[in-house]
Amino acid sequence: MKPFWRWLSLVAVAMLLLQLFFVVRVVAMLVIDPQSTAFQRSEAWRVATQKDALRWRQQWLPYDKISSHLKRAVIASEDDGFANHDGVDWNALEKAWEKNAKAEEQAARAQARLDARNPPRVTANAARPPAKAVKAPKVVGGSTITQQLAKNLFLSGERTMLRKGQEFFLTLLLEAVLSKERILEIYLNNVEWGEGVFGAEAAAQHYFRKPAAKLSSYEAARLAVMLPRPKYFEKLPNSSYVAGRAASIARRLQGAELP
Repeated sequence: MKPFWRWLSLVAVAMLLLQLFFVVRVVAMLVIDPQSTAFQRSEAWRVATQKDALRWRQQWLPYDKISSHLKRAVIASEDDGFANHDGVDWNALEKAWEKNAKAEEQAARAQARLDARNPPRVTANAARPPAKAVKAPKVVGGSTITQQLAKNLFLSGERTMLRKGQEFFLTLLLEAVLSKERILEIYLNNVEWGEGVFGAEAAAQHYFRKPAAKLSSYEAARLAVMLPRPKYFEKLPNSSYVAGRAASIARRLQGAELP
């Protein structure tokens, strides 16, 4: 049993050192702007290995140089309780859990009906294949801006309980060490707005040919709409969905509370 406990001790020490590393990194962000995130490095590697050239746009802006319209639009679209929660919006998580469970239940019922109408059957000539599987329901997330930042800064995109637990620790760490303004500043300077397009200034120049400080409320809302699927909406910037959703967010801007 000694080798087992020795191995377990080494794992525990490694995990502790990793957490200390994260603490040092976050404390450094009080005064040092992060030069890149784990997600950006992963994207840079993917693009560099899959394509001929690496197109990259990013320019850091201090908090007060980013349009208040964009700050409010992102909060209204992504996390309307950002100014007041402790990093985790438990109500949003509960609603997302319930919505996902309901969607999975509906998909299971639809699959059962499909299987009942088309049971696999063997005839003299050939076997009839089973019915096609019902498309898996889309998973709805309840992540806050702080959780998204924690994941993008430090973690991979895999969906495991261990990674989710690490995300929660990092979220609470960010909230404990950094101000809400600093969290939003780092988020807006690093979030993806298209392939190789990161941060508010790069997005404003890429889509509207103007500085991020001069974005109108509607332009800011259009950028906020893109955040869940930036690469997809980069190809469809003028779609009816983007226009309609942006108009809805633009009407809600004044109700979005800034930190």
